Amino acid sequence: MPLPLNILEMLNDPDRSIQMSDLRAGKAVSRRYRNRRIGEFLKELDLTEGRSTGIPKILKAMKENGSPKPRFETDEDRLSFVIRLPVHPKVLSLPIQASRREPQSGDERLESRLESRLAAKLIVLLGQAEEGKIHLAKKLGHQTVSGELNKQIQRLVELKFVERTIPDKPTSRLQRYRLTAYGAQILQETKGAS
Repeated sequence: MPLPLNILEMLNDPDRSIQMSDLRAGKAVSRRYRNRRIGEFLKELDLTEGRSTGIPKILKAMKENGSPKPRFETDEDRLSFVIRLPVHPKVLSLPIQASRREPQSGDERLESRLESRLAAKLIVLLGQAEEGKIHLAKKLGHQTVSGELNKQIQRLVELKFVERTIPDKPTSRLQRYRLTAYGAQILQETKGAS
């Protein structure tokens, strides 16, 4: 989740009491909290930790990896702060690999189109016969109906690939799912292009 620019601006500038030499050594600890509420909010969202250990962690990880030391830059007024993480020298010598290969089989094309292996499996199963969630879970080898299975079924319904057999009672225990004409067309296109 990207942070609003004004919050980033407040968090990006290092405290003036921190010396650049301390930053480079990984010993920059500030006990002066300028934006306590924003810090607490970001900590609740797991976007920050609030213990001033970020820079030492960066230095340690890069040293263990054999990477060059990071470079810290700021202006005199401490209005901006940049940490440059150099690329490991071995990475620069690696050959450039081709981009992701094109899906070859119908299953791979369907998975690529739906951006989910589980959704692709559901489309294939529902192309064979309409099913309830419990039967779908069993056919997939699951013990129970998982949250991810529920999520993918709901997503397929929203995308109009799948429809409910009892549309006015979405939570009915007798609810089953079937492919729509659009879902059947997608399945046919991806399978037929093999």
